Amino acid sequence: MQRRKFLKGAGLAGVGGIGIAAANFPMPALAQSQPEVRWRLASSFPKSLDTIFGAADVVAKRVEASTGGKFQIRTFASGEIVPGLQVLDAVQAGTVEIGHTANYYYVGKDPTFAFDTAVPFGLNGRQQNAWMGHGGGSQLMREFFRDYNCIPFAAGNTGAQMGGWFRKEIKTVEDLNGLKFRVGGFAGQVLTKLGVVPQQIAGGDIYPALEKGTIDAAEWIGPYDDEKLGFNKVAKYYYYPGWWEGGPQLSCIVNVDAYNKLPKEYQSILEAACAEANVWMVAKYDALNPAALKKLVAGGTQLRAFPRPVMEASFKAATELYDETCAKNPKFKKVFDNWVKFRDEQIAWFRVAENTFDNFMIAASQKKRT
Repeated sequence: MQRRKFLKGAGLAGVGGIGIAAANFPMPALAQSQPEVRWRLASSFPKSLDTIFGAADVVAKRVEASTGGKFQIRTFASGEIVPGLQVLDAVQAGTVEIGHTANYYYVGKDPTFAFDTAVPFGLNGRQQNAWMGHGGGSQLMREFFRDYNCIPFAAGNTGAQMGGWFRKEIKTVEDLNGLKFRVGGFAGQVLTKLGVVPQQIAGGDIYPALEKGTIDAAEWIGPYDDEKLGFNKVAKYYYYPGWWEGGPQLSCIVNVDAYNKLPKEYQSILEAACAEANVWMVAKYDALNPAALKKLVAGGTQLRAFPRPVMEASFKAATELYDETCAKNPKFKKVFDNWVKFRDEQIAWFRVAENTFDNFMIAASQKKRT
């Protein structure tokens, strides 16, 4: 009887109405026999960004609900315990048990971190999930993270991001030369080849840097968050696509010692909660970005696509950087060899059905409007 009740409960809809079979456990009987656990979670993001920060709350609320309140995770925004770009260090050292971050922030330690989030001209959101879940990505990244005393769990995705806010138009590759650009992850090293001066700045610090002219341009995520941060007030031109972030993944990174102390049931619940947050985040961004973009354009934002020559030069620079990094970093090469094969196979597959359908719908929608 208890087993039937459990299975019935496990099929209910998750947070935000998204069904996650493993995410809803009727826990009272289990919780009674389990210990109380209190963790702290350090986020790389400000609370004002309710989607990218909110994914951490999704994890915490699901864990608490699924353990009858026995396992609680308290979430802290960027700067409340540690700065946003030091979350990995805090988890590695055991200052906090868990963090929610974009692991490409830590490419200064090792560029291999970028694969856990996004690399230039890489996977879209669905492809990233496929690589992590069924292409060997999760196993490769967990092996890599062992050296940092952490275990990563996918816990969010923004979908393809925008290319950012610029004070001046980008018409040629030469327009990038000398540009001080806030850009995260491995992309900065690619853009350096084109003369850009990359700046890695946490989300909450971007606006004042752009307003004061410390930087000339900045990218963050997309219309919903960018409007909240007010970038349209200090930069006119809004470029797309963010070719360095085709489907960037956010992760919960967990201290190995803290994780190993959890009961097996709590470990399973935590992993399920992260999986729920992974779906929840991209669904929310997809729902909210269209209206936000319309509002920005109506308010005077100039929407621009990166010129084809800029895209081609960036792709060439990225390919060169991959080759250079593989030649000197065995850890990067091990992940890259698996990843690039998977990427190329995914591109071939998506070209057949997904892209054909999407391209037809774009054309049909435009024809209907005219």
